[in-house]
Amino acid sequence: QVQLQESGPGLVKPSQTLSLTCTVSGGSITTNYYYWSWIRQPPGKGLEWIGYQTYSGSTYYSPSLKSRTSISRDTSKNQFTLQLSSVTPEDTAVYYCARLARIDVESGSYYVYDYWGQGTQVTVSS
Repeated sequence: QVQLQESGPGLVKPSQTLSLTCTVSGGSITTNYYYWSWIRQPPGKGLEWIGYQTYSGSTYYSPSLKSRTSISRDTSKNQFTLQLSSVTPEDTAVYYCARLARIDVESGSYYVYDYWGQGTQVTVSS
């Protein structure tokens, strides 16, 4: 059973860098074909995709957040980390880490978020 757990500060000051770590157990972050994702949900709004790091270490970010986002990993600890710089109160949200899995079928491939962390509240406020 794969489990994901977010950790990091719940309060960040404006203009600082938000840093969250997702610790994965029950499976390796280097296993083909999984994509280790960060997703957030601001209060009263829907889910917003932030980005992911692939099993091979490549990264892909939301265009709207790309200039402020970095996702990295520590394979020895089976963890991946989100850094979001220059935060504002609009970055206040519940932040989730999740595993996106590629499923190969006869007609092609599809993708599904099959495991999620419980989410962690991050508030940006002075």
